Amino acid sequence: MKLTYLSCIVGALLLQGCEQPSSNNTSTKVETKPVTTKAEQPKKEATAKYAQNVYFGDTHLHTNNSFDAGAFGNTLSPDDAYKYARGEKITASMGLETKLVKPLDFLVVSDHSDNMGMIPDLYAGKEALVADPLGKELYEGLMAGKNHEVAVKLIKGFSQGTLPDVLNYDPESQGYKDAWDEIIDSAERYNDPGKFTAFIGYEWTSLIKGANMHRVVIYRDGEEKGRQMVPYTTTPPYGSPNPRELWKWMQTYEDKTKGDILAIAHNGNLSNGIMFPLDAQYDGTKLDKEYVESRDRWEPLYEVTQMKGDGEAHPVLSPNDEFADFEQWDVGNLDLSELKTDEMLPAEYGREALKRGLAIEKKLGTNPYKFGLIGSTDSHTSLATTEADNFFGKMSTSEPDKARMTNPLVSGLGKTIHYRQTINSGLAAVWATENTRQGIFDAMERKETYATTGQRIQVRFFAGWNFNESDLNSNDFVQLGYEKGVPMGGDLPSKAGEAPQFMVVGMKDPDAANLDRLQVVKGWLDSEGNTHERIFDVACSDNRQIVERRCDKVVGNTVDVKTATYTNDIGADSLKALWTDPEFDASQNAFYYVRVLAIPTPRWTTYDAVRYNIAIPDDIPTSIQDRAYTAPVWYNH
Repeated sequence: MKLTYLSCIVGALLLQGCEQPSSNNTSTKVETKPVTTKAEQPKKEATAKYAQNVYFGDTHLHTNNSFDAGAFGNTLSPDDAYKYARGEKITASMGLETKLVKPLDFLVVSDHSDNMGMIPDLYAGKEALVADPLGKELYEGLMAGKNHEVAVKLIKGFSQGTLPDVLNYDPESQGYKDAWDEIIDSAERYNDPGKFTAFIGYEWTSLIKGANMHRVVIYRDGEEKGRQMVPYTTTPPYGSPNPRELWKWMQTYEDKTKGDILAIAHNGNLSNGIMFPLDAQYDGTKLDKEYVESRDRWEPLYEVTQMKGDGEAHPVLSPNDEFADFEQWDVGNLDLSELKTDEMLPAEYGREALKRGLAIEKKLGTNPYKFGLIGSTDSHTSLATTEADNFFGKMSTSEPDKARMTNPLVSGLGKTIHYRQTINSGLAAVWATENTRQGIFDAMERKETYATTGQRIQVRFFAGWNFNESDLNSNDFVQLGYEKGVPMGGDLPSKAGEAPQFMVVGMKDPDAANLDRLQVVKGWLDSEGNTHERIFDVACSDNRQIVERRCDKVVGNTVDVKTATYTNDIGADSLKALWTDPEFDASQNAFYYVRVLAIPTPRWTTYDAVRYNIAIPDDIPTSIQDRAYTAPVWYNH
């Protein structure tokens, strides 16, 4: 369901006009064409005067058509995924019934483009698959219920490029075409403009010897255009693991269909230093004008939080950020074939990428990392779940069961990642004019988005040059934000001799935790080409004061680990601030984004420990502080 905003709930703070909740495949050769720069693209404006509504959804979900999800035991189809996201009760793959308390507003079924549809054929014992020795071994494993072992072997074989050709379904195979048709048909069947948006999409699954460079590709278009070109893969001759080739495919798609698509990268924390290059790509190719302009055009968003770790910041990169050490997955690459080193980290995390973008822009003229932020689940169960108190797992082998506290997920080089280290993130929040493919997609391209780690925290963020306290408290807050400034995702034009003002308003999830604080995260480039960051607390709950840029006291912690409960006796249901950068230098390019922190609540594993009467391992926290991250606003002098 769509949540109404603060003006509907606690007075005239955020929104106006609040609404009531509503509950022929062909392979196409990719040709190299000149990059059409962003400046040459017609700018998309909101169809209404301004975006009034926030919509919560998931842009990254896998069904049984994905080879890894199917191998893990997912038996649920795209139809099941959409039914569940819309609020219908579903029987999950392991036999438990489940239903979302709060349905989503939109969903992208993003099955892997490589090997799409292979697993259903393997389950069926297709002759060509079981005739191969590895295919036979995997088939027998599935029949014996050894889903975890089969899935890990498939993932490692794919990531290292050792799978036999017969197990690499390409776009010419019938199983692949059938799966893509199913995905499109399902999206068309469940798309309900104004009530629920079902996007056509897929995941391009680039792995460079286990180093993650995945992108989710989302279509603004419907089936007529979606069927004209099958998804791009990473396996030659039909695809490539190089993102430059994906962007060329995207250009070809738009040229051929006159449609509109975008790509969203994720899990830089598993890329082992290749997601956000500063000077050269993973293959040694130097960054150039084509690279930075293409990435800026095709990738307006970054998925900063999801099941395989939070990707906003890292304590090694941000030692002065006491909240940077949040749900880290920094052991190694995706299959643990290469362990992590600190030298890899700067090219892996969202905040550092935003800073790198400023430096690259000075050198090459375009910022390739000028992205908004979203979260999504990357759930491999067909079930878009994010609630910590009713966490349904992200693989079918980790659906509710006491064994998921101790079972390993992946091992390598003496290290192990366990199921318990997955997190219940996340959600994509979009400020859009309407709940349609066009409305939400266009808002994504405008970067009017933010990420949450699971709770439906609500936040608005405007930057301008002449805001005042009466604007912040006005019934026309949103209108004034647009008319006198720019929203999250926007560019703040320079104005000589003045520091910009920022209006920030946040509200708790009505069904979850109170808020601790609002923060503005600033990054900038100095005259010598060095990047910096600083965090400013701009609003604190419980009458705490801001001293030297920070709330003078911690918010506290009401979590009772023995009962997996907490209270909202601390924190605030809403916070707001009008803030001016006290260190503003008009000669320095900069970005600003908002981080909203909730008070501590039990981690999903704490709920499991009480539910199953089991111990909590020492390597995971008993409580967490959920959060939201807005798209930045950029200042260029």
